[in-house]
Amino acid sequence: MTAGPVTRRSSSRAAALLRLSATTIGRSDTALGAFYRRLSSRIGKQKAVTATARKIAVLFYNALRFGMAYHDPGAAAYEARHRTRVLANLQRRAKTLGFELAPLPAPEAVS
Repeated sequence: MTAGPVTRRSSSRAAALLRLSATTIGRSDTALGAFYRRLSSRIGKQKAVTATARKIAVLFYNALRFGMAYHDPGAAAYEARHRTRVLANLQRRAKTLGFELAPLPAPEAVS
């Protein structure tokens, strides 16, 4: 059984260029770069390269086919959206277990 879509090995130039762009974009301060870094820490570099390359391919296809423009929100916006999604998931899981999450009080500054 597989947990998701399975990608096949490819030796095409387009696939090689997409993988190269995915590794390069992983070092940038963009939303795609943050996506790559988050995945690479969780599932490994090779799978993160493949996932990011696929995401770039979908963006490229949508730009060509439908004339859609890509506006990068930046890594900070991606991280903020990811953080709110993780927090909502944690609150939902805590509620199903009969708990309630409460934020920690901010520590007082010593002057």
